[in-house]
Amino acid sequence: QVQLVESGGGSVQAGGSLRLSCAVSGFTYATYCMAWFRQALGKEREGVAGIDSDGSISHADSAKGRFTITKDNAKNTLYLQMNSLKFDETAVYYCAASRRVTFWHRPDNYNYWGQGTQVTVSA
Repeated sequence: QVQLVESGGGSVQAGGSLRLSCAVSGFTYATYCMAWFRQALGKEREGVAGIDSDGSISHADSAKGRFTITKDNAKNTLYLQMNSLKFDETAVYYCAASRRVTFWHRPDNYNYWGQGTQVTVSA
C-alpha cells in the first residue's frame, strides 16, 4: 500500500524558515519522481519543486534561491527546506510521487499524494 505522509508544517513569521518532510512507503522510492506542491485557500494547486529519480531538480520561479528539495533514498524521505517565507506562501503543502513525469509542475502528472501539511506565514 502506497503511503506518503508529510510533516513539519506549522506557523512562522514572514522571513522565517521551515523544513517539511515526506515519508514514503509501499513503492521503490528511489525510482520515482517526487515533488512538492502547495494549495492556498481558493487557489489552484501549484508545483513548488520537483526531483527526478536521477536527482535532477526543478523549482518554480517563486521558489528559486529560497527553497531546496532533497531526497534521502536510504530513509525513503523527501524534504523541502523553505527559507525567507512570505506571507502569501501560506498554504497546505503536499508531496506527490509518480513513476514517470512529463511536466513536473502539473498535478495531473502524479499518481500518489500525501494528506498535506499546513504552513501558515504571518506578516
